[in-house]
Amino acid sequence: MVSGELRLVGFEELSAGALRERLLARRAEFWSGSALDDETVRALHDPLFFHQLGGFGAVALATGDEDAGYLLGVVSADRLAVVHAVAVHPRWRGRGVAARLVERFATLATSVGARAVQAVALPGDAAARSLARRFDAHEAASPAHAGPGADRVLFTRSLPLS
Repeated sequence: MVSGELRLVGFEELSAGALRERLLARRAEFWSGSALDDETVRALHDPLFFHQLGGFGAVALATGDEDAGYLLGVVSADRLAVVHAVAVHPRWRGRGVAARLVERFATLATSVGARAVQAVALPGDAAARSLARRFDAHEAASPAHAGPGADRVLFTRSLPLS
């Protein structure tokens, strides 16, 4: 587990454009092992999630301000907290970084009235499934969620987490 080793910093405290470019420049590292192709990964990093919706995003910074992981998310008008993307650098995987980012997001989402947190993943995404199980999220298949033949899995958990 990583407690004092990392600090979580909201995007609103950083230069959104510079952060986005920094994370995109290292996307091959952060998304290594993912079934998503490079075009899809780039599309996940829409500037909207860094500028207008950045208040829900966070980056996990290690000593020396090394990027260890990050989360992009939003709370919808119907009070659904949506985890848009979570990525952890390979050096930091398996150390609780993603869980800390999700906990921060869920706490913030709860504070603005969110009723549940949800994430969408590719079927067979073991990392997403493991993280969802850690939070006791309900798993449901969502056929054609991203279009014909593009099945996804929805992970949903009511808020607050505690």
